[in-house]
This record gives sequence, C-alpha cells and structure tokens, in this order.
Amino acid sequence: MSTTDLFPETSALYRLRVTAEADLGALSRVLERFQNLNVVPRRVVAEMGIGDILYIQVDVSGLPEERITLITAKLNQALSIRDAYWHAV
Repeated sequence: MSTTDLFPETSALYRLRVTAEADLGALSRVLERFQNLNVVPRRVVAEMGIGDILYIQVDVSGLPEERITLITAKLNQALSIRDAYWHAV
C-alpha cells in the first residue's frame, strides 16, 4: 500500500464556474454547498453580466475530485442556476 492510497489527492486547486440568473439567492446557493462541508473557498468572485446573468467563480482546495463533481451536479439541478462546471487550476 502506498502513501497515495492512504492520503488521496485533496490539495489540488479547483475552479468552479457558475452562470446563474440574477436571483438574490443564487450566490448563497453556491456558497452553501461549501458551508455544509465546513470548507472556506480560497477565492469567490461574483459579477453581474449583460441580460441579468450572474457569473460566479469559486476557487477551492482541500476537496477530492469526486466531491467537487458532486457539488457541481447538485448545482446544475438548482433553481436559477443555468450552468455549472469545474476544472483544475
């Protein structure tokens, strides 16, 4: 058994990108996914775009890839979220 089996890769930096309708609860819906896990994102950027579209970017580390994938899938099911995806930075 190697040390990578004991300690899965959780130090990678992931960037979650979300496009949402301009809804008062959209930003909190995104951030509550991390609050529930007791994870503080390294960086959060939210910007209002043209056509009442809210662009949200969350940089997070300390999570396994499977967890960020699950968070993204759940966000894609949420009301007012148009699209969510993540990538490694």
